Amino acid sequence: QVELAESGGGLVQAGESLRLSCAASGGTLSNHYMAWFRQPPGKEREFVAAISWTFGSVYYGDFVKGRFTISRENAKTTVYLQMDSLKPEDTAVYYCGIAFSPIEYGLQYEQQYAYWGQGTQVTVSS
Repeated sequence: QVELAESGGGLVQAGESLRLSCAASGGTLSNHYMAWFRQPPGKEREFVAAISWTFGSVYYGDFVKGRFTISRENAKTTVYLQMDSLKPEDTAVYYCGIAFSPIEYGLQYEQQYAYWGQGTQVTVSS
C-alpha cells in the first residue's frame, strides 16, 4: 500500500508562484511514474504533468505552456510541481498520483494511476 501526501497549496494572487510537494511512502517503489492532476471547480480532473522516476523523463499537459515544472527528489521519494505565473483559471484541487509500468493507458489518463493523494487546494485570485 502506497500513501501519497500533498502539501503546498494555498491562496495566491495572479502572477505569483507556488510549489506543491507530494511525498510517497510505503509499498515497493520501482519503475514508477508520479504525476500531478488537477480538478477545477465543477470540472473533470485533468492531467498536469508526470515524471519517470527511473529516467527523469517529463511530460506535460497541453495547457501548461512552460509555466509549470515537475521535478523529483529521489532521496525523499518526493515529487514537486513548481507553478509560476499563476492565473485564476489555475484554481483547482491538485492531486498527486503514482503509476507503475507497464503503461497501458497513457500517463495523461486517470485510470493509469494506482494510488492518489487527498489533494491540496490552490486558489488564484485576480
